[in-house]
Amino acid sequence: MEDHGSRIVVWGAGAIGGTVGAFLVRAGLDVLFVDNAEDHVQAMQTEGLSIEGPLEEFTVAVQAATPDRVMGHFDRIFLCVKAHHTKEAAMALEPHLSTSGYVVSLQNGLNEREIAETVGASRTIGAFINFGADYLAPGRILYGGRGAFVLGEIDGQKSDRIKALRDLVSAFEPGAIVTDNIWGYLWGKMGYGALLFGTALTNASIADALDHDAYRPVFTALAREVVATTDALGIRSERFNGFDPSAFQPGAPDAAATASFDEMATFNRRSAKTHSGIWRDLAVRKRRTEVDAQLGPLIREAAQLGLATPVTEALIALIHDIEEGRRPLSEANLVTLEEAMK
Repeated sequence: MEDHGSRIVVWGAGAIGGTVGAFLVRAGLDVLFVDNAEDHVQAMQTEGLSIEGPLEEFTVAVQAATPDRVMGHFDRIFLCVKAHHTKEAAMALEPHLSTSGYVVSLQNGLNEREIAETVGASRTIGAFINFGADYLAPGRILYGGRGAFVLGEIDGQKSDRIKALRDLVSAFEPGAIVTDNIWGYLWGKMGYGALLFGTALTNASIADALDHDAYRPVFTALAREVVATTDALGIRSERFNGFDPSAFQPGAPDAAATASFDEMATFNRRSAKTHSGIWRDLAVRKRRTEVDAQLGPLIREAAQLGLATPVTEALIALIHDIEEGRRPLSEANLVTLEEAMK
C-alpha cells in the first residue's frame, strides 16, 4: 500500500468531522474525508464542502471517498463517527493506520476504550470537544458555536505528538489545549451529555430547557448520578463551558447547581445550534441515538461500584421509547423521568 504520512484522514464527515476537516483544508492541509453516505461523498467531490452559520461561511474543494475506496496507510486519522459506530469504523480504518500512526477520537463518549482495543492503546489519542455543529444536507455543515477543545494521551503523558496535534487543530480552534486528565474531561462530558439527553425528551432548545426552573431538579439528579460514579472511580472530573461537576457532588449547595445551569444556558444561547444532535436524531433524522454507547458505560460502571442510577436508566428507556415511536417528544416525558427520583 502507498503511504500518505502527511495526509490527515477524517473518518466520518458529518457535523464534527466535516467542520474540523473543512477548516484544516482551508488552512492548506491535505485532508481525505471518508464517509458511508454516498450522496454526501458525491456532493463533497463535485461541489465541495460548505461551512455555514454565523461564525464562518466558506466552501472548500475536498477529496472524499466511501470506506471501501480508501487506499494507503496514514499517520493521522480523526475518528468522527457516532459513538455506536465506533467499533465498526475502527475495524475498517485499522488496515489503513500506519504502524507509528494514531487515531484521535473526535466523538462523544468513552470511545477511546473501543478504539484502543482495536488499534492498540499506543495508537489512540483522546479528545474532548464541545463546539456546536449540525449536518444540514450533503456537502453542507452548520458551524453554530465555539466550545472547548481538549486533547490528551489516554495514559496522561505529555507527548511531542500531542503538542503537535494541538498546533494542528488550532487552525480550527485556536483555544485548543492539552491535558494530562483527558478522562476527567470525558467523564465531565458524560455528565453534560446526560443533561442533553434530558433536554432532547422535549422540543425545547438546550438553553430554554436548562434555564427552566421546573426541569432543574430532575436534571440535577441526572448530573449527580454521573458525578457520584466519576468520583467513586477516583477520576477528577473537569469543568467546561458552564458545566461544573463540583456543583453536583453530595452536599453541594443548591446555589452551586443553579449557577452552573445559568452558565450552561448562557453558553448555549450564544450558539446558532439551538438543539442537541440527540434531538435532531429523534425529531429530524428519525434514527437511533448514541444513548446506549454514551450512557451505557455509566450504568455498568455504577453497578460494579454498587451505586444506583435510576434516573439515568429511566432516561435511556424514554429515549428508546421515542426512537421506537412509542411516545412523542413532550414535556410530559420529564414528568415521567421525575418519577424515577422517588
